[in-house]
Amino acid sequence: MARFHPLPVAEVERLTDDSVSLTFAVPPELREEYRHTAGQHLTLRRRADGVDVRRTYSICSPAPDPAGEGPGTLRVGVRLVDGGAFSTYALKEIGVGDVLEVMTPAGRFTLDPAPGLFAAVVGGSGITPVLSIAATLLAREPSARFCLIRSDRTAASTMFLEEVADLKDRYPERFQLVTVLSREEQQAGLPSGRLDRTRLAELLPALLPVDRVAGWFLCGPYGLVEGAERALRALGVDRTRVHQEIFHVDEGPAPAAVIPAAAHSTVTARLDGRAGTWPVAEGESLLDTVLRNRSDAPYACKGGVCGTCRALLVTGEVRMDRNFALEPEETEAGYVLACQSHPLTEKVELDFDR
Repeated sequence: MARFHPLPVAEVERLTDDSVSLTFAVPPELREEYRHTAGQHLTLRRRADGVDVRRTYSICSPAPDPAGEGPGTLRVGVRLVDGGAFSTYALKEIGVGDVLEVMTPAGRFTLDPAPGLFAAVVGGSGITPVLSIAATLLAREPSARFCLIRSDRTAASTMFLEEVADLKDRYPERFQLVTVLSREEQQAGLPSGRLDRTRLAELLPALLPVDRVAGWFLCGPYGLVEGAERALRALGVDRTRVHQEIFHVDEGPAPAAVIPAAAHSTVTARLDGRAGTWPVAEGESLLDTVLRNRSDAPYACKGGVCGTCRALLVTGEVRMDRNFALEPEETEAGYVLACQSHPLTEKVELDFDR
C-alpha cells in the first residue's frame, strides 16, 4: 500500500531555465519502502491555501541493486508548467533542508534488466524515467544495448544533458543517442523539426533493426507518444513490446461520448485490507466517493495520467472517461482508473489492493 512519508531535500540542482532536479534523503528505516524499479515515479504533496496539491514526478536515479539495501537518496526531475501550482513552488521556493511529503514509489512504466536491444522515444521531460531505465539496464546487464531517440526544443532546454552524455561515455558500444531539436539547427546530426508519425516511420528503421527491439519506451507529450506508437504499429511492432507514459494531455483527444452513469449506485472498495460501501453522489467519480470516506485512498493527478488510483473492478460496470496510464493488457484484465470511473450499474466493487 502506497504511503506518504516526510523526506528532507538534500539537493536542488538547476537543469535548465525552467527545470530542476530534487534529491531527497531517505533515512535507513524507510529505504525498503522506497525501493523502486527503474521507470517508477514519486508523488509529492503539499498544502497550499488549504488545498491538498499532489503532483507526480519520475525518478531519474538508477534503481537500487535487488541484492542490496534500498536507496539512500531519490532524485526526480521537475519542469515548470505554466500556472503549475507545484512546479512553480519547486523552481522558486524549495531549498535544501525543506521537508516534503513523498509517496512511496509507484508506476508500471518499468523495465527489469534483461539481455537484448531496447529503445526509447522521448520528448522534453519524458527523458526523466528513461534515464533511470537506461542507466539501470546498462549497469546491470552487460549484454544489453539501448537506443535513445530524444526530442527537445533547443539545446538549452534539454534536461539531463550531462547525465545522458555520461552514459554515452561509459557505454560507447552499447548506448546509442540520437537527438532532434525542433526549434534549433544542430551542427551535426538530424535536421531540426518535430518527430511526428511520418518522420519516425522513416527514421526508426534507418537507426536500428526495429523487429529485434525487445521493448520500446515512449514518454513525453501526448502528440509525440501517439505519433511514435502509430509509427511502430505501421512498422509491424507487436503492441506488447510498446510501453507508454504520457506527461501532458492538453493536446489529447476529447473523452468519448458520455454514457450516463447509473442514477443510484453504491461502491464497495477494498483498501489496505479493509472494505466499505458508500453511495456515489451524482456526477462523482468513484475515487471521489472513496476519498470522502477513506482519505488514504491513493491518487495523484486525477487526470487519468499517472495510474496511482489503479484498482481492479471486481463486480459491476463503469464508464472510464480517459485513460493515459493503463496498458491494454491491464484494462482487459479488469483494471480501471478510479479517478476517471463512473458507475453504470447500481453496485460496483473495486479492489485497490490487487
